[in-house]
Parts: sequence; structure tokens; C-alpha cells
Amino acid sequence: MANTKSAIKAARKSKRLHDRNQAVRTRLKTLHKKLAAAAKGTDAAVSRAAAAALVSAMEKATKSGVVHRNAVARAKARTAKFSFAK
Repeated sequence: MANTKSAIKAARKSKRLHDRNQAVRTRLKTLHKKLAAAAKGTDAAVSRAAAAALVSAMEKATKSGVVHRNAVARAKARTAKFSFAK
């Protein structure tokens, strides 16, 4: 258990940030699954919309520091290959 006031505050902050980061990562996984499902389908417009939603969410996650920028760049490249091939 934390002993000092600053350590207590740091523990509270760490929990709050962990919860936020977890929610963002879960949302990214959900969007990725939606993109994979859309890519298996035949409708290119649905696939592009799912790709745009994923890329947007990844960019926002990068701004808040949840996901590394190189990971986002890699995901964007794969998403482009995934969705615009049709």
C-alpha cells in the first residue's frame, strides 16, 4: 500500500489511466473484428467505412498515448491493403 500522499495520488491516477487505456484497447479490438468481418463480405463501401472507423480510432489512441505511433502506421498500412484491394 502507498505510504505518502503523492504515492496515494499516483496509485489513484494509475488506476484511472489503466481503466481508460483498457477501454480504448477493447474498442480498437472490436473495430478490428468489424473490419475483418466486413472485408470477408462483398460490399466495398461497408469495408471502407469500417476501415475509416478503425483508422480514426487508432489515431485518437495515438494522441492519448495508448498505442505507439509505429503500431498505428503499421495498422493503417494493413487496413489500406485490406479495404482498398476490392
